[in-house]
Amino acid sequence: MEVSEIGFGAWAIGGPAMAGDIPIGWGNVDDDTSIEALKEAEKQGINFYDTADFYGLGHSEKLIGRVFANRQDILIATKVGHRLKEDDSIYLDYSKDHIRNACHDSLRRLNREVIDFYQLHSAKKEDLEKGECIEAMEELREEGKIRYWGLSLNTFNPHPEADYMLEHDLGHGFQPVLNILNQKSLDIIERAYQQGKGIIARMPYQFGLLTGKFTKQTRFEPDDHRSFRLPPDILESSLDALEEVWPLTEKYDITKAELSLSYTLSFEGVSTVIPGIKTPEQARQATKGIVKISKEDREFINSLYDIKFKGILAKMK
Repeated sequence: MEVSEIGFGAWAIGGPAMAGDIPIGWGNVDDDTSIEALKEAEKQGINFYDTADFYGLGHSEKLIGRVFANRQDILIATKVGHRLKEDDSIYLDYSKDHIRNACHDSLRRLNREVIDFYQLHSAKKEDLEKGECIEAMEELREEGKIRYWGLSLNTFNPHPEADYMLEHDLGHGFQPVLNILNQKSLDIIERAYQQGKGIIARMPYQFGLLTGKFTKQTRFEPDDHRSFRLPPDILESSLDALEEVWPLTEKYDITKAELSLSYTLSFEGVSTVIPGIKTPEQARQATKGIVKISKEDREFINSLYDIKFKGILAKMK
């Protein structure tokens, strides 16, 4: 598949869903605005849209299905493995029956005959070792329900599952986190690239910390998952640590968000990066200002990881 270097991260357009009293969305969004954002993204050359059946409990998929339906020139990636139990708590289900049923439901919501890239949503190594989820993915591919499959890796500890997949040469790609703050997956990306696997780099803005929009006084609504991921102490320490990076924006004459995207795209193994997009303006902003960062500047950013960023990541949820 040939994907645009900038893709559309569609978690936020799912809306303010809840799992019991735990927010699993990004707060209130307007469907009409989300639809215009999807349309504007296409105008800006984005052909790759990444969602999940858990984003808005299916609502994100429905919006993408309304806008793009079964168009072959638009590539859709979605995920499976998270669902709610009867008490509305989160249950991780990688059984063959669930994956097959969930794939059918996703195809219906997306209004498509085939999913271009189907991903196990943060499956653990023990799930992979059981083999049911792998069998399900291979069967769905043989049946023509999906074209390719892979694994969306854990945000803060991606190695056990990536190592297993790479050692057994399973699937066709990964979705790791990669950004200025979170560089945990760099070696995975290089190894995957050597095996010819695709990489969807997610969270290029690390919950928005790398956009330049937050201050130490920023607070989030209770229905926004960042309300517990970025409490005041982590927000403050993160913004302080990033101060050494931002002079590079003046060197390249770009914004903080543009530097963040440019950094993630500077690695050869990255196929596409998926910033979260909620509005037409964000779609336009995400496709502007990408520059080639020098090897020296990238190495400088990487050097800050052990010194400053790793300790902050250890405190995030």
